[in-house]
Amino acid sequence: MATVEFPQIIERGCGLDVHRDTVVASIAGIGIQEETQTFSTFTTDLEQLIGWLQNHGVTHVAMESTGVYWKPVYYILEGYFELLVVNARHIKNVPGHKTDKKDSEWIVKLLLSGLLKSSFVPEVTVRFIRTLFRHRKKFINQRSRAKNRLQNILEDANIKLSSVVSDVFSKTGVAIIEQLLAGVADPWQLANQARGSLVRKKEELAKSLHGRFSEQHRFMLRMLMNSILDQNRSIEEVENKLDDLVRPFEQELELLQTIPGISRIAAVGIISEIGVDMDQFVSAKHLASWAGVCPGNNESAGKKMSSRVTQGNKYLKTILIEAAWASSHTLNTYLSFRYYSISKRRGKKKAAMAIGHDILNAAYHILRDKTPYREPRLRQDIIEQRRKSELERLERRIQKLKTLASN
Repeated sequence: MATVEFPQIIERGCGLDVHRDTVVASIAGIGIQEETQTFSTFTTDLEQLIGWLQNHGVTHVAMESTGVYWKPVYYILEGYFELLVVNARHIKNVPGHKTDKKDSEWIVKLLLSGLLKSSFVPEVTVRFIRTLFRHRKKFINQRSRAKNRLQNILEDANIKLSSVVSDVFSKTGVAIIEQLLAGVADPWQLANQARGSLVRKKEELAKSLHGRFSEQHRFMLRMLMNSILDQNRSIEEVENKLDDLVRPFEQELELLQTIPGISRIAAVGIISEIGVDMDQFVSAKHLASWAGVCPGNNESAGKKMSSRVTQGNKYLKTILIEAAWASSHTLNTYLSFRYYSISKRRGKKKAAMAIGHDILNAAYHILRDKTPYREPRLRQDIIEQRRKSELERLERRIQKLKTLASN
């Protein structure tokens, strides 16, 4: 079987097969002999890699986006060469005996032929904003887990605070927990910490606070409260640092917040994932595909098999879905009407994904053109349909209340 030869587009290049401890580098091109060397991932060894590539006149370097291992290599080589970080699925080699050397040689072969497409890697400031924003999300998740464990401890002591208080960590809930930590066990004394509308529920609150709260429960409660306070401090520090870093992007943040459902923190999250330079993406459709919020296309023999969304950027996808839920509760906006229309036919989850797609599409054009969000003209039939459905819902509610009153 004849070997397929690709036309050469790049004069001299290097393919890197990156691992945790080693980097296998293969060079090829016009006027140099094909060669492969292995370098350690220590900084001094990567600097030797830079010198070796420069001595051979290499101008372009390509590597797979392997976990997090490509990042330090990219950061050290950045500024010396034209770097391409490529999706591993796009450079899959033909089946056969697989070695690190063959992988790097295949990468450089595709690179020289111009067949590789670089993934989006933001500039340094946006990279740091992205790191901080993702850590903020992790701190919030850790705090949520600690709060769930704390409520489990209260349930273990048969303290039914969550049955009466909608939020255990409201002012009333926190005050009661502090009293428990201080050694107060009398249910009525604990119930006296009630605030707001809970004052009218003191009797029910006192009943829910009558349990078997032991010293072991107090010990665990104190540990979990300390953990929650630590997470609160970490989140506050991260948010303060984010405020300092996003000051150069105040214009873009204000423009993004003109989209219904987009808060300031959501706007920061969007910029942390896609930056502010939309020239990095071919079109809004390309950005949506990269983010994983557009329908897939799996077709065989003329039959459509699936239209599930692709994996994409899970962090950006989460931000967009949260913004979609928020926009669905806005009044008389295109996004809320569109959410309502889709959810009736396809369900709420698919509607949220579709609205997330719309929000990202709007964000792309807003950041590209530096113009605020313009509300599309709402179709009158959608407005009438929403009004009719709302009236029907209220009528059903009235009938239900009448039935309960008669019983």
